[in-house]
Amino acid sequence: MAALTNPKAGKLVPLLLKWFAANARDLPWRRTRDPYAIWVSEIMLQQTQVKTVIPFWNRWLRELPTIEAAAKAPSAKIHKLWEGLGYYTRVRNLQKAALAVVEKHGGKFPESFDDVLALPGIGRYTAGAICSIAFNQPTPILDGNVIRVLTRVFDIAENPREKKTNKRLWQIAEELVGRAQAANKAKGNNASQPPRSSCGISSCSFFNQSLMELGALVCTPRNPQCLICPVRQLCVAFQENRAAELPNSGKREAATARRFLAFVIERNGRFLVRQRPAGVVNAHLWEFPNVEVNGGQPRVKEIFKGIFGIAPTEVHRLCTLKHSITRYRITLEAFTVLSQKTSLTGTGGVWKTPAQMGPLAFTSAHRKIFLAWTAGH
Repeated sequence: MAALTNPKAGKLVPLLLKWFAANARDLPWRRTRDPYAIWVSEIMLQQTQVKTVIPFWNRWLRELPTIEAAAKAPSAKIHKLWEGLGYYTRVRNLQKAALAVVEKHGGKFPESFDDVLALPGIGRYTAGAICSIAFNQPTPILDGNVIRVLTRVFDIAENPREKKTNKRLWQIAEELVGRAQAANKAKGNNASQPPRSSCGISSCSFFNQSLMELGALVCTPRNPQCLICPVRQLCVAFQENRAAELPNSGKREAATARRFLAFVIERNGRFLVRQRPAGVVNAHLWEFPNVEVNGGQPRVKEIFKGIFGIAPTEVHRLCTLKHSITRYRITLEAFTVLSQKTSLTGTGGVWKTPAQMGPLAFTSAHRKIFLAWTAGH
């Protein structure tokens, strides 16, 4: 292992563990050692806030309590359970990984880091988190929260995305969790079982969680609470008042504005909806017919006729929604449309009643469109 860049870093492990014991949030996935439940939480937490994940995690484990259940669930069900979390590739990879666990490991979640890393949708960070949290192994983790803590404490001014700097951060994370393991063994604790004392000092599981927790609660991207940080006396950024400068992530890609029109078309109590194809953003989810537009104020009737080959008799604005997908800032304008003709062929859509639409997994924005329509009727 590489030497730490700060000679006082040996004090970091016990300080963080003591702080974590007193300040850790009571999260549902922290009440279990089931690697499946911990794995699901880690996948859901990717690019998603904790408060958003909790109800989704509870519902998922209630509906699909085992790896076998996740592997066998219909595609429509896993997408519906994930509806609203976004980044739906995560749930498809989760099911692929569940199938791999059933086929290659007899349905038992593997304990080997390499076996975990080989599962679809699991990278180095997620494998390290699962192995350390579920099995108390000294596997390092490096997510956005941990990067922020380490760059500030150890005064790493280079861009953490650069290969050399990223490697250095992984080395620091590896030695820190290794120190936690060594201290754990020195105290005579079972290395495979985190201690359940009031502070749980010297546990690989608790230490990695303490790094993430510090980044989430104290060492935040903006306005970090340095004065209550348990490791502030070890933190170079605090000593030099440079916390706002770190991590140095370089220039962010400029956001791109995009504009879409969506059409809510009703026929005899049914609505025209369509399922997004595989290989695109929000694949397999449902939506109302829509089209991207550019330029000034769109001529909605002309656009509708261009799509459906039918001139609408009436068009009414329903709602305007704004949301983001990666670097795109999207404005979605929805319209209710009446047409004298009802044979809308070639749209790739199907007619569904509201009751039939309920079980379908819609994109978040298009679910909001439907709720806006129901609120007015």
